[in-house]
Amino acid sequence: MTADRYSLFALLRQGLKGHTGWAPAWREPEPKPAYDVVIVGGGGHGLATAYYLAKEHGVRNVAVLEKGWLGGGNTGRNTQIVRSNYLYPESAAFYELSLKLYETLSRDLNYNVMLSQCGIITLAHSRHDMESVARWANAMIVNGIDAEMLTRDQVRALVPAMNWGPDARYPVHGGFIQRRAGMARHDAVAWGYARAADRLGVDIIQNCEVTGFRMENGRVTGVDTSRGLIRAGKVGLAVAGHSGVLAELAGFRLPIVSYALQAMVSEPIKPVLDTVVLSPATGVYISQSPKGEMVVGGALDLFPSYAQRGSFRTTEEVVAGFCEMFPSMRRLRLMRQWAGINDVVHDSSPIIGPAPVGGMYLNCGWGTGGFKAIPAGGFTFAHLLATGQPHPLTTGFGLDRFTSGRMIDEAAAAGIAH
Repeated sequence: MTADRYSLFALLRQGLKGHTGWAPAWREPEPKPAYDVVIVGGGGHGLATAYYLAKEHGVRNVAVLEKGWLGGGNTGRNTQIVRSNYLYPESAAFYELSLKLYETLSRDLNYNVMLSQCGIITLAHSRHDMESVARWANAMIVNGIDAEMLTRDQVRALVPAMNWGPDARYPVHGGFIQRRAGMARHDAVAWGYARAADRLGVDIIQNCEVTGFRMENGRVTGVDTSRGLIRAGKVGLAVAGHSGVLAELAGFRLPIVSYALQAMVSEPIKPVLDTVVLSPATGVYISQSPKGEMVVGGALDLFPSYAQRGSFRTTEEVVAGFCEMFPSMRRLRLMRQWAGINDVVHDSSPIIGPAPVGGMYLNCGWGTGGFKAIPAGGFTFAHLLATGQPHPLTTGFGLDRFTSGRMIDEAAAAGIAH
């Protein structure tokens, strides 16, 4: 019997047995009394940080605390897009590192994260839009990142299913493409980092909610949890939209407002779209999953919220934009809708740096860009936790920029930051 046929029969046998013979991908340890580093948040950033702490810095007495299940927050509630098409040099360098890490992540973790570098097209719907996207693409090129301007005919050749009629409400004049951008499977990214970190000795503790912090002389020394007190030499917060909640538990406030960001998928259809399309005019971006579902997302619900569902008004606006861009798909049924909780700061750039409390460090403020930033966010946050100093790529992303005025304002520069 060949190896392939043996694997097929083994898979069938496990399926009939309810997968009872498969070993868990990571352990379910009980919390130790103390760790060198405790990372709060078992999403992509927390798991990646733990992995790089162990792999790059040899810090393995590490716990990742997750109040629910791994990847149950924003990591499992996004549209899987990865890109580095940012305007400012600081953002461009950071997200380019993240994209390069994604390009080798399946090999590095020995886990298929299903990266598809299908490209992302940013549309221009007017002459003024063409000037704006040309400025954006040129800035990327200056920063050493691939970008290519497209004419109307070139966009049409890449996306023939879009609305090209003479009565289109938002006629396409052209745009630009980053061909190395694309999508990665969100669950696989979380699971790959979790398994790799576990194998390096990291304790991943699920169903462990943080309820407070122990302080001595202005420094955090431990974490109160639903499973008891855990002492910590250092504490890293990587909890996305709930960063403000955890900060208040530690006695300080962050310049963060949390909003819901919606997405939805249709019933599956045959392949019609092999790239990601972003329309700043409609506020909608669209891709097609490997299963054939049309994945549709839009802008933030413009009111603070911790609800993982979003408002119906925004759902209507997203659907309307989708139907305008792809009128042939108006009769598709929506199968699922969800929202992630995004932690947005004034300049729409992240916060990676020390907290106002000694021994505590922050990884937050990703807004709508958290998934694409997971590898670089974890890599640089691990450097900060291990050395106490910011990584060279994140020196401009500390809290001090809000007092110095040295903002990295990607709010308008990066369009819809998905």
